[in-house]
Amino acid sequence: MQNNLIKNQTFDEERALYNLRDASVENCVFAGPADGESVLKEARNIRVADCAFSLRYPLWHVNGFTVENSKMDQLTRAALWYSFHGKIENSTLGGIKALRECGDVAIKGCKVDSPEFGWKCADISVENSEITAEYLFFDSRNITLRDITMHGKYSFQYVDGLVIENSVLDTKDAFWHSKNVTVKNSVVKGEYLAWFSEGLTLIDCEIEGTQPLCYCKDLTLVNCTMKNCDLSFEYSDVQADVRGHIDSVKNPRSGRITADSVGEIITGDAVMECTGEVKIRECH
Repeated sequence: MQNNLIKNQTFDEERALYNLRDASVENCVFAGPADGESVLKEARNIRVADCAFSLRYPLWHVNGFTVENSKMDQLTRAALWYSFHGKIENSTLGGIKALRECGDVAIKGCKVDSPEFGWKCADISVENSEITAEYLFFDSRNITLRDITMHGKYSFQYVDGLVIENSVLDTKDAFWHSKNVTVKNSVVKGEYLAWFSEGLTLIDCEIEGTQPLCYCKDLTLVNCTMKNCDLSFEYSDVQADVRGHIDSVKNPRSGRITADSVGEIITGDAVMECTGEVKIRECH
């Protein structure tokens, strides 16, 4: 039970609240001339509310935490590392590498602007939030995103276990080398989407961008649309139900692609045996 209240104070010393336990920190500012790092390192069972951070590494090795209505600015580098069992709600996360090697963290109603966000994490959920990041959730496990608007590059590389629902992803080279990913009712914009992925399923999605879904294993599309998608599905093992038009399909390795129309079906000059079929849906 939290029984210690720290309120309306400013801290700028190194490890100012080190090893804080069972406490609430409210309306405090972490900034100042001492420029101290690691202000809440090794904290346990803490609640942080209505606070402003402008110092490096504030929440490292924290176990059991809630961050509410708080702001971490661009100087708050590497804000949460090696921290577990937490919630972050209605807050702003700025600064590079804001979340890394963390587990069991729920993020809701937040604005994230952080390059290299979420690397090597596990059991993370993000809901009703905006994210701007490069290499988002690189090499992470068991991630859930719902009602997300995302801008970035090279997202979800090497991720294993990812569910995305009702989201808009404006990215590039997303899902490379990913495994066991399901995307539902979402918009996915990006060049070279999901190359070398395994077990990717897209359901009721809008897909846009050049050369998508190549070198994939166990790829499934259900009731999807594809815009400006040329040279699609090269060397992929795929079962795809596409509504509408595909600009071009090139050398699918195996499976079947069904669409209303295809601008060009390219075969030949393949470096491996390709037996994939392209079927034009009959209109009645």
